[in-house]
Amino acid sequence: MLVALSLVASLLTPLPAAAQARPLTVPGAERAVTAELDDLTTAGTVRTGHTDPADWAGLHSAATVNPTGVPGVQIDGYFPDTSTTNATHGWNHDAQFVIRLPEHWNGGLVVTGTPGNREQYANDFTIADWVLAKGYAFAATDKGNTGLNFHTDGRRPGDAIAEWNERVTQLTVAAKAVTAQRYGRAPRRTYMAGISNGGYLVRWQLENRGWLYDGGVDWEGTLWRVKGDNLLNYLPEALRAYPDETGVRQAGFAAGSEFLWPFHRQYYWELTQQLYQKELDPSYDGAAADYDYDTRRPYAAVARIALTGRITKPLITLHGTLDSLLPIERDSDVYARMVGPHRPFRYHRVEGGNHLDSLVDVHPDRLRPMLPAFRDAFAELEEWTGR
Repeated sequence: MLVALSLVASLLTPLPAAAQARPLTVPGAERAVTAELDDLTTAGTVRTGHTDPADWAGLHSAATVNPTGVPGVQIDGYFPDTSTTNATHGWNHDAQFVIRLPEHWNGGLVVTGTPGNREQYANDFTIADWVLAKGYAFAATDKGNTGLNFHTDGRRPGDAIAEWNERVTQLTVAAKAVTAQRYGRAPRRTYMAGISNGGYLVRWQLENRGWLYDGGVDWEGTLWRVKGDNLLNYLPEALRAYPDETGVRQAGFAAGSEFLWPFHRQYYWELTQQLYQKELDPSYDGAAADYDYDTRRPYAAVARIALTGRITKPLITLHGTLDSLLPIERDSDVYARMVGPHRPFRYHRVEGGNHLDSLVDVHPDRLRPMLPAFRDAFAELEEWTGR
């Protein structure tokens, strides 16, 4: 989920006509299109063109059952930005967002940033449908740059990823204001949730912008730290070792996950390493397997996006033990130690969970879907913060 499963054409047609809703102002937005919809879940928005299934392809098991029938208001738009990697709606403009406001509101708001380098609808099936049915308002951002060329956005190494964090903060502030306009009062609870790169965003926000939130759920977030474990360390190790099983396990990939390695080696390991090396160390021109992070020392760029573990609000992290893109031993196990025992943190290692729930359909006897564990963790966060 650090990268899209495939290059799929974006939704290039303009937003379809829908019942006109009472005008709502999105603070700071350059463009905002408001529509009254009979159903804000993907069951309705696929039909009306208010989502893009390509954004969430591959993120869930085909057996997933989602709620439907949540009427309300959807706002699509974008904030001022100079990059144009997101062609959704023919806008050719980044910093796109979607805000959904259910008719029956429970007083809460859930904010998300997308996994991988996907566009703003990427969390619609995995997160939005479920929280909307519970009565939450929902907001998502494309993080300010998308696609396999996301790293071309910005002038300095690390600019593109640093913008992700800025865009989440920007959207959170704006969504709180829109929610207050719609319902006459500010949200009683604001949660952050995300998968993979989106999980990284949850960690960063709760470390650096905690006053905006009441808590968050981090689903297998990407770990960035200046020295120590990050994907520019362990992915080259795995690439050099493959197909030697002992060497790949020494790179951090779990025993028992060997059956997943060929797929991830073919589609994820090298591509992911190359994309983030281009973002954080663009002068390197060697092979992905030959990259040596501690010799190259792109420390200044990584420091701009690095995590510290110093969360200031309740955080629940969940990670699959068979994750074969972000191995748990080199990611969330490390982050849990960074957070330590004295901060508001709970950690769930999901036995048999992998980075991609779609692979559960291929290996139903070996893998456990992560989405039910995410829903349980979100309910746990509600109970924890509700007290």
